Amino acid sequence: MAKAKPTRAQQTSPAASSKFDLVGGLRDAAIAALITFLLAIPLLSERTVQEAGGLVLENRWWLAFTAAVLVFAGRLALNLFEQSRRNAGDGLRAAISRNTVWLGDTSRFLAPSLLVFAVILPIFPFSDRYIMDLSVLVLTYVMLGWGLNIVVGLAGLLDLGYVAFYAVGAYAYAIIAVHYDLSFWVCMPIAGVMAAMWGIILGFPVLRLRGDYLAIVTLAFGEIIRIVLLNWTDLTNGPNGISGIPRPTLFGLEFKPFGENTFANFFGLNYSPLQRIVFLYYVILALALLTCAVTIRLRRLPIGRAWEALREDEIACRSLGINTTNTKLTAFAIGAMFGGIAGSFFATRQGFISPESFTFIESAIILAIVVLGGLGSQVGVAIAAVVLIGGFELFRELENYRMLIFGLAMVLIMVWRPRGLIATRMPSVFLKDAKTIGADLVGEGHR
Repeated sequence: MAKAKPTRAQQTSPAASSKFDLVGGLRDAAIAALITFLLAIPLLSERTVQEAGGLVLENRWWLAFTAAVLVFAGRLALNLFEQSRRNAGDGLRAAISRNTVWLGDTSRFLAPSLLVFAVILPIFPFSDRYIMDLSVLVLTYVMLGWGLNIVVGLAGLLDLGYVAFYAVGAYAYAIIAVHYDLSFWVCMPIAGVMAAMWGIILGFPVLRLRGDYLAIVTLAFGEIIRIVLLNWTDLTNGPNGISGIPRPTLFGLEFKPFGENTFANFFGLNYSPLQRIVFLYYVILALALLTCAVTIRLRRLPIGRAWEALREDEIACRSLGINTTNTKLTAFAIGAMFGGIAGSFFATRQGFISPESFTFIESAIILAIVVLGGLGSQVGVAIAAVVLIGGFELFRELENYRMLIFGLAMVLIMVWRPRGLIATRMPSVFLKDAKTIGADLVGEGHR
């Protein structure tokens, strides 16, 4: 008996489909590697080196070949990943959903663990001057990330000029403290209020702007503030900056080697420069935790729910009777206030500020922390700040390649976690019945 001829669907086996996709992926990776090699010839293959006889050319063809090989491997891995995701279909989507739920559950236990570690960090044997200075820097960016998260993550307003509020807070504190001889604890809230006022000033012109137009205006605002600080020499001392900024004290006790009202003399300790660094560490830790606590509290209030409604759909938000003008202004003002407070701490920690400290790259780094951590996720922003700021220091010795590694890491995160490290979170407010139904659905999904 003659066998029936197989149909077209039966002829196309999974193995054949996989082989065809692999050939296409290899071809695409080879083309990308060839383009990379051609571009690397004038950029990487040779460089000038100063020697005794003058400038000579040093051949570095191995670097061009290495770049081509890396691009080939990366492009092939990306193609295989996309192919496996298409083939897996619903199974992979279910796995991603379970992974997202697991990350959301893990963040509940991760946050207290990180908090405990941050509190006891100075008592560890390895916590030397370098580690404490780096920790202070990381916590400063954590606070800035949480402040910008209000504007970008909760309210959905893309702000590329957040460094302007950072600069306003720093200069407000420096000018008031130097000219009026006020303490850090008096000047810090003043700096925060002044930054909030500038946030409102920025909010009014952009009430009707969204998307790219909003980003361009906020970017211009950040540059305007920097140029004003650079040219208003009578107030800001221009490019020379402001020096001699007072240091913070602990109830009037100064962290100096000599004097009567010093921290070491009052507690009968031997003076160490690390005492001031540890004090600054706990100050910025307290300010960052205050930022986090206020943000979490505001999320559960009507204004926080209005921010999230504005982020999801502004037209629907208007139709519900929410005042979008006040919602946007409060987001800009509160986010700017925390940026100004972080700026005042930066000024007192450095003892010197200048316009060069508040360039666009600072806004880009803070925005990258918020996006890579996960929009609206407090824990994700903290982890992203540790990874990005600590990562820069980790690869400091690889000065020629750390930006390349940084860019590659961002690409990988965007491929595998396009919505950030911790992309989802539980809603801020539950209806009682809806919470029960949602828990039942999650349980069924796991089963």
